[in-house]
Parts: sequence; structure tokens; C-alpha cells
Amino acid sequence: MANYIDGFVFPIPGDRLEEYQRVAGEVAAIWKEHGALDYLEFVGDDMHREGTRSFVDMSGASDNESIVFGWITYESRESRDLVNEKIEADPRMIELVGPLMDPANPIFDSLRMAYAGFKPLVH
Repeated sequence: MANYIDGFVFPIPGDRLEEYQRVAGEVAAIWKEHGALDYLEFVGDDMHREGTRSFVDMSGASDNESIVFGWITYESRESRDLVNEKIEADPRMIELVGPLMDPANPIFDSLRMAYAGFKPLVH
């Protein structure tokens, strides 16, 4: 059976990248603990290609923001739904992610994140 992924893209302040990376590493471990096959995040490097719209443009990122692109791999959509239920109920997630979205000092703004589930097309 083919895998299923959740994909996401969002901007974060470039000067907070190390702080975000630390939290993302902990979050990745929790996702895998609950059944995700893999959890990957990458930071933008080569962000503009002639003739295409960039992730920078799509996200409305400013010059001082970095683009994060990632995906989580699951066995199936059903597996993804179960994993996400466990994630939502895990108190460690609130503890880890809450400070990222502190209105007084935000690193991460979920309203600027594009997120979706994807079924296989070509493998």
C-alpha cells in the first residue's frame, strides 16, 4: 500500500531559526512515537526560480524570514488520522508548541502556514 503525507510550508523569523529547530526536533520525535513513519523539515536555500512563483511570495515572507518546508509520512490516510488524534491529545505538544505561538513573542504563525494531506500520485 502506498504512503500518505501531510505537507506544510510557512515562514519564521530568520533570527529564531535555531530556537525553532530545537522544538521541531522534539515535535518530530513525538510524531514518530505516535506512529508517523518519518517527519522531515527543511529550511529554504534556493528560493527563486525564473518563471515560477516562489514559496517566499506565496507565504508573504519578509526579507528577515526563513521558509520552512516539511512533510510527515504515514502508512495511510487512516494511519495519519489516528496519529493526529494522538498528537492533539498529547500534553507535550501544547507544552512545546505553545511558546512558539506566544502572541507577545511569536515564532510561528499558523495563519501563515499552508498545510494539507496528500495521497500518492507518482512513486
